[in-house]
Amino acid sequence: MSSAFYQQNISTAKISIKELEKKINRNSFYRLFIMIGGGIVIFQLFKTNNIFLVLGAIFLVIFVFAYFVFKQSKLDRSLNEAEVFLKINENEINLRNNLPNLYEDGKEFEDSNHPYSSDLDVFGANSLFSKLNRCATQDGVSQLMNWMSAAASKDQIIERQEAVKELKNDPEHLQSFQAKMFFNLGSAVNLRTYILNYFQGKSFDFGNVFLRFYVPVVPWIFFAGFIFSFLVFNIGIYLVLLGVIHLLWAMSQAGRISQFSSRIDKIGVSLIGFADAIKLIEDKTYVNSLCAKIQNKIVAPGKQKKLSEIIHELGKLIDKLDVRNNMLVGAILNILFLWDFKQVMAIAKWKKKYENSIISGFESVATYESLISLTILSYNYPDWCVPVIHDHGKGRICGTAINHPLIQEDRAVGNNFNADDHSITLITGSNMAGKSTFLRTIGVNAVLAYSGAVVCAQNFEIPIYNIVTYMRIKDSLNESTSTFKAELNRMKFILDHVEQQETSFFLVDEMLRGTNSVDKYLGSKAIIKKFITLKGNGMLATHDLQLSELALEYPEILKNYHFDIQIQGGEMLFDYKLKNGACKIFNASMLLKGIGVVVDNE
Repeated sequence: MSSAFYQQNISTAKISIKELEKKINRNSFYRLFIMIGGGIVIFQLFKTNNIFLVLGAIFLVIFVFAYFVFKQSKLDRSLNEAEVFLKINENEINLRNNLPNLYEDGKEFEDSNHPYSSDLDVFGANSLFSKLNRCATQDGVSQLMNWMSAAASKDQIIERQEAVKELKNDPEHLQSFQAKMFFNLGSAVNLRTYILNYFQGKSFDFGNVFLRFYVPVVPWIFFAGFIFSFLVFNIGIYLVLLGVIHLLWAMSQAGRISQFSSRIDKIGVSLIGFADAIKLIEDKTYVNSLCAKIQNKIVAPGKQKKLSEIIHELGKLIDKLDVRNNMLVGAILNILFLWDFKQVMAIAKWKKKYENSIISGFESVATYESLISLTILSYNYPDWCVPVIHDHGKGRICGTAINHPLIQEDRAVGNNFNADDHSITLITGSNMAGKSTFLRTIGVNAVLAYSGAVVCAQNFEIPIYNIVTYMRIKDSLNESTSTFKAELNRMKFILDHVEQQETSFFLVDEMLRGTNSVDKYLGSKAIIKKFITLKGNGMLATHDLQLSELALEYPEILKNYHFDIQIQGGEMLFDYKLKNGACKIFNASMLLKGIGVVVDNE
């Protein structure tokens, strides 16, 4: 269903882009024609020695040319919107085909010291974050990162689930919001921080009493002079002289104006996009409480205007100031309107009136972006379920057809699991049979559940746990740390975590790999008993079949599961299905035989 929606949008966008490109080419031709044709007409009128006709022709050419310039700007913006719309739809198709996401993959958040993110591939290339993220702003990315780095409260999770359920019924709204926010994708600039720092500068001291009076009346002076020349007496020469004075005056202040504009003239379009995104939130009617809270936060306190209008106004002012970068248009506008002075003073006035209102908008949009990310995941995978969240101590992990969300759907094998009758799950099994993957499957789905997202399962229930993992243990040459020492450090971290936090849930994959088999078994056995003493909850995967005997000693606490292989015609077949009890079939000798090494059975 979702793929058909995206494919239809791609086709529509491509048609729109072709039509807009034709209009832009036509408009460019018209501008060229006005410039050349207007220049010829004005040159011929100079021969008449009629200053009134010359001035009239100049003004006419200027205004007609300006009309096509602004039309070009509007067409360019429409083309940009169509191209963005195409990109976000192509991105969804690409992600289903395991191609990289246009949005950030969270590589900067990778942290080997985090309780679980490194072991569970939460951040970085081909990660859970890269599959989930649709946040274009740095604030949104940081917000989503926080949601995936620690479990929210049950109430917060349910609030997010309800928001996702409502939002996914309107995929057009999701795409519109994405398109409006796309301007910031890949930008190293944090728009919120940039604006706040900019407003703290001293360049806003521009202007005095005379300028505040004179600048607004400048266009009226020219208008009155033009009418006077037409009806009473030709004063065109004085109007030209006044225009030259205006131009020289603007040029003399170019340094101060450049200081004012150089730090902000590139974000006018960004602010307009941001304002348009906020307007989408303002105009929508929400039932769920979280979106309603976001909507309430973007109401500018004590202001008659909506926040989107206030921010859009600033974006327009910055865009108008940016016109000065076109030397010809900028010169004409400064002659007739003292354009630079007018826009600088207008932005300063805006700052004084609305500066404090803009902060709530950035914070709210960051939260909304994160919700959009969760919603698109739910929309793209309608077969995934909304997990049932329990308070700690009032339930156990259980589910049916649980899959790893990062494994291709045609290769994934779902498993059922229920921890209602035990606290610690011990999984034994053959090499490559699926033990480690299953531990990560539980962990990654827990991360999704605690973020407020849907999970890759038919049904899934989980209490609020603090996940902590022991999986990818590496040595460190820089810290002179051997693999075994690194394992000890991580295990101490796990045990301390379990001891200090009753809500801990550990995922441990093959303990003490860096030592001999006897110490490995004895040490692993001691660690499991330590977990039992601490009343810990979690899952362990191991090759040590002897450890499964602990279930006889602690039948109400520890339960055995396994992954095995099937031998058919001398070949090994993996079904990747979780089964009850300890594993009885191992495959190391058969794997070694496959590379020419025969193991002596004795």
